[in-house]
Formats: sequence, C-alpha cells, structure tokens
Amino acid sequence: MAGPLIVAALTGSILAFYPELERALNPQLYVPPRAAERLDPGTLGALVEQRIAPARVKGVYLTGMGDATYALLEARVDPATGKRFALDFNQVFLDPYTGAELARREMGAISAGSANLMSFLYKLHYTLALHDTGVLILGIIGVIWTLDSFLGLYLTLPKRHRRAAASGAMQAGQRFSKHSQHSWWRRWQPAWKIKRSASAARINYDLHRASGLWLWFALLMFAWSSVYMNLWDSVYTKVTRLFFEYHAPWTDLALLDAPLGEPRIGWREAGARGERMMAEQARKHGFVIREAVYLRLHRDRGVYTYRVRSDRDVQDKAGRTDLLFDANSGELRMFSLPTGQYGGNTVTSWLYALHMGNVFGMPYRIFVCALGLAVTLLSVTGIVIWAKKRRNARA
Repeated sequence: MAGPLIVAALTGSILAFYPELERALNPQLYVPPRAAERLDPGTLGALVEQRIAPARVKGVYLTGMGDATYALLEARVDPATGKRFALDFNQVFLDPYTGAELARREMGAISAGSANLMSFLYKLHYTLALHDTGVLILGIIGVIWTLDSFLGLYLTLPKRHRRAAASGAMQAGQRFSKHSQHSWWRRWQPAWKIKRSASAARINYDLHRASGLWLWFALLMFAWSSVYMNLWDSVYTKVTRLFFEYHAPWTDLALLDAPLGEPRIGWREAGARGERMMAEQARKHGFVIREAVYLRLHRDRGVYTYRVRSDRDVQDKAGRTDLLFDANSGELRMFSLPTGQYGGNTVTSWLYALHMGNVFGMPYRIFVCALGLAVTLLSVTGIVIWAKKRRNARA
C-alpha cells in the first residue's frame, strides 16, 4: 500500500492549492469578473457542439477546478464508418460571458508541459495515471486503510489491556477503580509522545505511532472518503446504507441497455429546463440557490444533471444540490439535497467537502496539505518498521 499512498498523499498536498496554482500556470483560461450576465451552461454546450463537429459535449462546468468555465468533450461516432472521430483534446475553456473559446487541452496529458501540470497531478492522485485500474487499486487500498486505522489504534493501547480485550476478560459494564484508570492512561501516554533522545529506530517507531494517534480521526476520514471516491457504487453505498438512508443516481436510476446517443432534449433546452425545475424545487423545499455549477449529460442512464450551489451546501465553493431529469422526456427523475434530506447524503457531502478541502477556508486547506505530508511520513516510517522486523525475523 505504501507506494500508491505516498503518490496520492504528495499529489494531494499540492492539490490542496489547485485553484491558485492552476491560475498561476494558466492565466489564459480565466476571464476577469465583469458587470454582465453569464451564459447558462446549456447555451455554452450548444455553442461548443456547433463549433466542433467531431465532438459532443459530456458536460459544461461553470465553476470547475480553479473556477474556470469549460466544456468536457468526447469524440462522436462517424456515421459513415462507425468509428469515432480523432480528437486530441477533451476540454474547451470558454468565456462565460460571451461563449468565446479561450483554449483547448487534453486533461492530464503531461506531454503538453506546465499547462497541464495540475490536471496531470489530479489524474495521478485520482487514478495513479492508470485509468480505471488505478481507481480500483486506490479503492481497495482505501478499504484496507480504513480497517488498518482501527487496527493501528488498537495496537497503540497498553499491552495488558489488549490481552484482556482479546481474552474476553473485560466484561461489559465492568468498573475500574480510579487508581487503575490512572494507571491505564499513564501506560498509554508514551504512545502519544516522541522520545527525541532515543535511538534512530525508536524515534522512527515513535514518529509512526504518535503521528497516527494525533491524526487518527483525519486519517480515518480520508481513508473512508477514498473508498467513496473510488468504490462509490459498490462498497461505499452498501456500507452507508447499513446505517443511513442514502440515495444517489447509481442507487435510484437504472443503467440503459445501451448508452443514449443523441437525446431529444438538446443542450440549450436542457439548460433552460434545469434552471426552471431547480427554481421549482427551491420553492418546494425552501432553499436558496447561490449559483449554477454544471450541466452534465449521463448517457449511460439517459439523464441530465443540473447542479447548483445552495444554502444547503457545506462547501465553500462549487456545490452538490442536484436535479436529474430525463434527457428525452424532460421528466424529473431525482432530486438530491446535500444536507437535511437523507442522513447518508449529508454524511457523504461532508466527506467529499473535507476530502477536497472545500470547507473552512484556507486554514483547512493548509491542514490538508500538511496531512498529505503526514501520510507520507507514516508510509515511510511504516516501511522502516516492517523492514527491521523482517530483518530480525530472518536473523
């Protein structure tokens, strides 16, 4: 696990400052705010498809990474040959006020140089640059990491307590005397400390144990949110539904027999419909719409997702207030609030926001950066401990 964890941790430390770094590296992708009305995502999607015939739009993001406005693309199928057109880019950046094209790029293609550095790091963080295989690897590591968090905590407890727990000698409701409680805490205290005057091996061990204890809740949160990011439709959903009511597109909307080609509702109409239906839901559920976030077409389920940021969102930026409607009939298929609707959705919204560093402003993002370095430290010190034990066992 250590290798992939170190890659994910170090890239995550950098990605905590994605907006600032992306803007510094690619100022041409951004348009200064001005006193004019922005175009809706449906209009922007229609303009892109009109201009770039070999491509079809997957989604239009108004507040994407770094707050740039862009369309995410895929190649169309050539009706004459049945093969996909050649397309050497999958992002088109737009002026949100006029729809003018600012730039094109293949997201994550490091061959493009510094212009793609941040998107490459994001791809490396999320998939180890191995596409679906990397997602699966990181998802499995997330599950093991979650379980290992509890095992690691248990191993820091005083040995006598561990033996008693393992043998079942500690009965439910058993009362300890004040003296025994103080003794137990006194014996656990060294696990929280680093003995600086000790040998290098002992300092390495203390760094591993104490860092894991002090950061235990944060590490557990990042471990489990990694399961959500990578195994959202399987492990995460099944476990979450054991404790909470949880609804998502992959739980409530079935996959089509074949992905939708060209929907009856085009991008321009979809944007207007999404805005109108979201306003209706806001009146019905009593929330305030802050800003539109994106419009995306999910061809595998035949629906558009219209997302906004509302006063029910926990994030400092972007949002997860979602409305899904049928791409052919326009019928409302699902509505999801990030908080206050279903317990599982509320927990998931917080997990996502904390993992992405989208809460509590810059102080928390600095903490996320430092936590990435701490995960690297835990991985390296863990390898050193393992290697020493293996060497001793062989001897």
